[in-house]
Amino acid sequence: MTDIAITDSTTIEDVQKEFSSHFPFLKIEFYEEEHTTGEGTPESHRVNVERTIGEARTKHTAGKLSIHGNQKVSTLEQAFHDVYGLNVQVFRLSGSLWLQTTTTDDWTLSEQNETAKDFSLG
Repeated sequence: MTDIAITDSTTIEDVQKEFSSHFPFLKIEFYEEEHTTGEGTPESHRVNVERTIGEARTKHTAGKLSIHGNQKVSTLEQAFHDVYGLNVQVFRLSGSLWLQTTTTDDWTLSEQNETAKDFSLG
């Protein structure tokens, strides 16, 4: 389990790096709009990684978001939205492509990471 600090001055890139340090075959992207469960988010809505969390969110709550391997992707995405007003989408590495986890949002972060690892290294 890890805690990621969420403050207005933290950059999107800082949060992404922290997340990927624990799940190296996954990444999170931040978007201007919320996506519906099971649907992807258009690339045109992605937030620039150099922006701060404060510029990207609607709720300015500071705190630490706990992330652990047995947490479902959908639960993580919902926590970012409900607590911090951030719209995120988890991606899984598949070979050399990054795929939005839209159809596997009910998988845990560990399941996603292991599947991506197997496809990328196997």
